[in-house]
Amino acid sequence: MTVDVTRGGLLVTLAIFGVIVYELRTVLDFVGVELPIIPYMAAVFVLAGASVWYVTLKGGWRTEPEGDEPA
Repeated sequence: MTVDVTRGGLLVTLAIFGVIVYELRTVLDFVGVELPIIPYMAAVFVLAGASVWYVTLKGGWRTEPEGDEPA
């Protein structure tokens, strides 16, 4: 089984996920629930590392588009 993922697609997905989680943290801070930023940053790096490891384990990156024939 191969994972059909490009590096850019994975990085953009991780960036969007990280921003969403950070904004949730900001909203909770506004409400009065203070969360430290260090565990958040550690979790983002662990998620990124686990995602890269999973894609590498399942077949690697898609480097060239398939099915693109020259005209």
